Amino acid sequence: MKKIVFAGLTLVAMAGAAFADPLEGTWQTKPDDNGNFGYIQVAPCGDKFCGVLTQSFGPDGKPMASDNIGKQIIWNMVAQGNGNYGNGKIWAPDRNKTYDSKLHLEGNTLSVSGCVFFICRDGGTWTRVN
Repeated sequence: MKKIVFAGLTLVAMAGAAFADPLEGTWQTKPDDNGNFGYIQVAPCGDKFCGVLTQSFGPDGKPMASDNIGKQIIWNMVAQGNGNYGNGKIWAPDRNKTYDSKLHLEGNTLSVSGCVFFICRDGGTWTRVN
């Protein structure tokens, strides 16, 4: 009986991983105004998606210390189908601004854009790290 229960739990855990949303994972941002870039870990947060800065890199590509590591960069992002995500927010540390944002996922690239009032910013293309 224990083996059957264990097998059932294993299948449930594997099914959850198999149905992971394509947005989940680690993404490398494009360089910001200072030439720095980072890795953002995107994962579900409730029925939406959030992303946290896990690592920062300087313009030379070498890891660097940052007070922003561990901070939420993306939150409240909603899957809208066909690789589109919206209704969320993205915080840009280089300008200390929060943008109403939308994302478009195509393969291993993520197009990022956002607006504050009528001022919009192209967040560029992020690349999947894993």
